[in-house]
Amino acid sequence: MLLMLYKNMFSRRSFLSQFLVGLLIGCTPKKTIGGDKLVIGIVGYGEEKKSIEQYQRFKEHMSAMTNSIIELEPTFNEVKALEQIKRRAWSLVFAPPGLAAIAMSKEQYTPIFALQGPVNLHSVLVVRADSPVTKILDLQNRAVALGQVGSATGYYLPIYDLYGLTLSEIVFASTPKNVLELIENGTVAAGALSKVEFESLSRQIGKEKFRILSTSTQSVPSGLVLLAPTVERNQAELIVNVMKSASPTVINEAGYIPNVAIPDYTFLIKVVERVRPIVTRIKQKPAPLFEEIQK
Repeated sequence: MLLMLYKNMFSRRSFLSQFLVGLLIGCTPKKTIGGDKLVIGIVGYGEEKKSIEQYQRFKEHMSAMTNSIIELEPTFNEVKALEQIKRRAWSLVFAPPGLAAIAMSKEQYTPIFALQGPVNLHSVLVVRADSPVTKILDLQNRAVALGQVGSATGYYLPIYDLYGLTLSEIVFASTPKNVLELIENGTVAAGALSKVEFESLSRQIGKEKFRILSTSTQSVPSGLVLLAPTVERNQAELIVNVMKSASPTVINEAGYIPNVAIPDYTFLIKVVERVRPIVTRIKQKPAPLFEEIQK
């Protein structure tokens, strides 16, 4: 009888201990973002090339401070980046200017930090020094070289400035240097790149060989770190605070600026909204840089 009573008491104590342990575990707060995983899109093309290695310490900091699994997903292709943004596959995005404009205006992504890099970049259209082309309208029915798809200075702004023309062909150059090479050898009548790139490269190739035909009236803002609209408010605050609390080394490697105002994207959004409807036509020969009239 005494043995049975002792067993019952031990069983009850064991159950109570297990219950209290379970209760304590269940009440322990966890800092998580979007479940247990945060996917960060690292987009690099156009004005700035990025490598996955430079984000490793940032990844470790985010993982430790949020108790989450952090996945970095790099892409060097605008089409792939847009697919991921539309699918809300990326909770956080390090976006160059052109992509940032689309993500904010079309997909309701929210900017939280500006990115490091050149500021007030202007796009230029360049021709050979001996070219008969003296104004943009003279490029009608001629070939023009553009930079990488998605680049603000090499793609969006020049198409915006060339809007309304029909070009014989658009050639996509692999690098800004390649743009100047195509101009120099006569493959194209003009080419687009940033003014900073032109000034640097033309000194190497020979500045006397080229002439700036036109310069964009507006400059390009810096890229942005963006949050997806699916990120809940408390989670968003946690992400912002964790990124602000990172060491200067981590912040510098990841390339964002914690304490500056978000740049004005009003004009660039206007540029992108005008250019996007005609991007499927610019690969045609000839390439009409205007919207097709609906009959």
